[in-house]
Amino acid sequence: MSNSSSITQFLLLPFTDTRELQLLHFWLFLGIYLAALLGNGLIITTIACDQHLHTPMYFFLLNLSLLDLGYISTTLPKSMANSLWNTRAISFLGCAAQVFMFLFFISAEYSLLTIMSYDRYVAICKPLHYGTLLGSRACVHMAAAAWATGFLYALLHTANTFSLPLCKGNAVDQFFCEIPQILKLSCSDAHHREAGLLMFSAFFFEGCFVFIVVSYVQIFRAVLRIPSEQGRHKAFSTCLPHLAVVSLFVITGIFAYLKPPSISSLWLDLVMAVVYSLVPPAVNPLIYSMRNQELQDSVWKLITGRFQ
Repeated sequence: MSNSSSITQFLLLPFTDTRELQLLHFWLFLGIYLAALLGNGLIITTIACDQHLHTPMYFFLLNLSLLDLGYISTTLPKSMANSLWNTRAISFLGCAAQVFMFLFFISAEYSLLTIMSYDRYVAICKPLHYGTLLGSRACVHMAAAAWATGFLYALLHTANTFSLPLCKGNAVDQFFCEIPQILKLSCSDAHHREAGLLMFSAFFFEGCFVFIVVSYVQIFRAVLRIPSEQGRHKAFSTCLPHLAVVSLFVITGIFAYLKPPSISSLWLDLVMAVVYSLVPPAVNPLIYSMRNQELQDSVWKLITGRFQ
């Protein structure tokens, strides 16, 4: 028997023990990581360089891309390094840092997606008040609130998790340090300490989800009242990418954490963790640029060096 004070490292779950497959896993994850870096990096650079994109919607999109980069950089490099060097180890402090950073980025991103739904609601349902409600100072304050919410949320959960006595070894059944898997290593009566924070988490995420749903109900009602087909198309083109990103983020997270125990297994948990931790950051830039001609044009100007 051991406790958390005697644990100096954790052992992460490997995808495979076969050396050739470990190298294949490394190259596959490297490709995903480079795609995420390229896509989000292009969006960040384009929005920062193009004066025409200095609007609230693109300001929040820039913040989303920054969070996506942090989100995927928290888990992927360590997993790739472990596969490349054929090891499973992560230090105790490294594991705690990974848990903190992952929770920080994922909760800040969810908060930001909620704010972005408010941005679309004001732009379509209250266009005459858009400049007043979403001025530059208000946008900065809202973005800062999203980042601060992520920091406080991550700090509370990380401090609580790693203050629990860990009595069941140091093998984590996941390819990165994840709170549910670490809690499995704690003493049986230690989960009661997490109950209050779990209730707070449920209230926080459900509150954001309800806000997003209500916002989009109002948005779609307003869009359907737009008389011109061109006007409806333009409104939908700015809303559908955000709705697609929210749906991808929420659906993968819900299935990963709320799936019935009857269908839960070690490899299903592993696959779902890959999906919800890697797919959104890699796919979000593609989703946002697919239907946004303005962003596409600006990216092309950046690539060809035609910015004025």
